[in-house]
Amino acid sequence: MGNVMHGKVVIPGQAQGLTLVSDEPLSFWGGYDWQTGEITDRRHPLSGQIAAGRVLCLPFSRGSSTTTAVLLEAIRNGTAPVAILTTASDFFFALASVVADELYTNPVPLIALKADDFAQLNTGDRVKIEGDGSVLVIDS
Repeated sequence: MGNVMHGKVVIPGQAQGLTLVSDEPLSFWGGYDWQTGEITDRRHPLSGQIAAGRVLCLPFSRGSSTTTAVLLEAIRNGTAPVAILTTASDFFFALASVVADELYTNPVPLIALKADDFAQLNTGDRVKIEGDGSVLVIDS
């Protein structure tokens, strides 16, 4: 059995997938292509990576409410991450997920982990997220 972490549930839900991890925040406005799921901010460590269908792990978003709009479009288009793990309750990620639940009945689970737990995540870990905020690292 893998490592189990317990985070604060910001947006409940279940998801499973491979992680895409950075310790740098990301602005989705100009930094995320909602049509493809590619991280397009050329200054970001994850530049060129596809976050669609992955568990995106960022400490928090950077920028303004435009992150919410871009993430919402990605959710509608099917090019959003399956879940987001952060180190704090991120308002912009949460708002996109709440609106996506209302409009499309498709929220993106959002869990805030303790910084020490977040630091244990690596790109390519297979994780399972439960509605109670449990994050199980299945394979690393």
